[in-house]
Amino acid sequence: MRITAFYDRPPEQEWPRLPRLAADLLAAGLPGLRDAVPAYRSLYVELDADLTSVAEVRAWLAGYRAAPGVRGRTGQGGPEESGEGAAEETVTVIPVCYDGEDLPEVARLSGLSEPDVVALHSGETYTVRALGFVAGFPFMETTPAPLRLPRRAAPRAQVPAHSLAIAGAQTGIYPVAAPGGWNLLGRTLVPVYDPRRERPFLVDPGQRVRFRPVPGMPDPLPPPEPLLLWPETPAHPLVRVHRAGALGLLMDRGRFQAGRYGLVRSGVLDTQAAALANDLLGNAPDCAVLELHLTGPQLELLAPGVLACAGRGLRAHLNGQPMPAHSSFAAQPGDRLTFTPTGEGRLAYLAVQGGFETRPFMGSASTDLKGGLGRALQAGDVFGSVGSAWNGFHLPRQFTPYEQPGAPLRLLPVGEGEALDPADLAALCEAKFTLRDLDRMAARLSGPALRGGEITSEAAPVGTIQVTPSGEPLILLNDKGTLGGYRKPARVHPADLPRLVQTLPGQPVRFMAG
Repeated sequence: MRITAFYDRPPEQEWPRLPRLAADLLAAGLPGLRDAVPAYRSLYVELDADLTSVAEVRAWLAGYRAAPGVRGRTGQGGPEESGEGAAEETVTVIPVCYDGEDLPEVARLSGLSEPDVVALHSGETYTVRALGFVAGFPFMETTPAPLRLPRRAAPRAQVPAHSLAIAGAQTGIYPVAAPGGWNLLGRTLVPVYDPRRERPFLVDPGQRVRFRPVPGMPDPLPPPEPLLLWPETPAHPLVRVHRAGALGLLMDRGRFQAGRYGLVRSGVLDTQAAALANDLLGNAPDCAVLELHLTGPQLELLAPGVLACAGRGLRAHLNGQPMPAHSSFAAQPGDRLTFTPTGEGRLAYLAVQGGFETRPFMGSASTDLKGGLGRALQAGDVFGSVGSAWNGFHLPRQFTPYEQPGAPLRLLPVGEGEALDPADLAALCEAKFTLRDLDRMAARLSGPALRGGEITSEAAPVGTIQVTPSGEPLILLNDKGTLGGYRKPARVHPADLPRLVQTLPGQPVRFMAG
């Protein structure tokens, strides 16, 4: 599989049609198309070049633009007729309680009264330009000129779910609780995103929106409940969680063709180790596994089964006996499975024969904690296998060769057809970096400051190096936001990311030209 990406950057007159273009491209049925994510000024396209070439997708885009009358609405949700003009258009009307924490300050800075702020903001019809940052967060334009205030100097650590907010010319809604620096005007009285709803997203990119002020102090909406991605009562119960460990997550390859809704890719961080765990059992590569971070859970076997554990970070122990590294093994009801850190990495993957039983959302059972899709393992959880995980016979397998960490990470241009800036390449390859910390969103590096800055927000592949205005480099990982606004000089070769995600804090991170 050769994953590549490119940017389609059309002239300004075509920017409003990018959401429709993305939707139609994804519906075209081109093999290997992994995602198409519209932003303000660009369309990001990601594909498997073994199935469809970049040239073929570019040719499709050229043909699409050449076709007469290619346009249309992409909205969904609760439309009302706007009644504006000869050709009526659908507008989604969202009820709002304008009681936001920043409303008095917005009124003061704009020179308006609070009722005038509400009247001015709710009198505008907005266009959803993109969904991103977190699942279902709509970036809408255009906020009336008197209300175009900068972001807060100090972002809040946590903005409540359903908050209506403004920043510059943009209006947005926080579907879930998340950090943020926008100015809070109020809260919506319907959720713009709910994974339990038949139509999870209230609005789409390209859709028109108005806000209807609701008087009084209506009760706030509760935060969205996570959607469980495995059956609470599996058909073939196999393991029960007795202790959850630091972080355990149900994962598969990831959630594709969903970036335009603001959903993160998710999926296993160490694709090499996860694929090995499945291969040791003869499973398909996309079978669901448990991704175990740093410590690992304590599990009890409820039925006979064959399991495999692979990954540099943890060693599996069956009834206290260590299993060979990167191996498969049989277990019986009542057996206890535990894990100990190896000190050589941070992740391991547990697979069962046939794969874990799942309840996918938008084609994937991968956990997205920020998006409310699944949750971390908890004591008492029961996981089942797809069919019986035991056929009465097992020949143990072990994979010994395993790539050592520490080798330089190869650098590629972020998009196909782009070139690495020689000055950026030299700065990255000559500097000495260490890993400061790593989570599922990004790896953050300590070292010399690089040339950073802000750009117009757009999507980027997993592995992209972003540099903040302060010069701090970070490498985007699977749970990154779907849109980002920092300078991105390069990306890490996809085949090298498994080494990166197994790196421990304080260890060196080196780069080389790819």
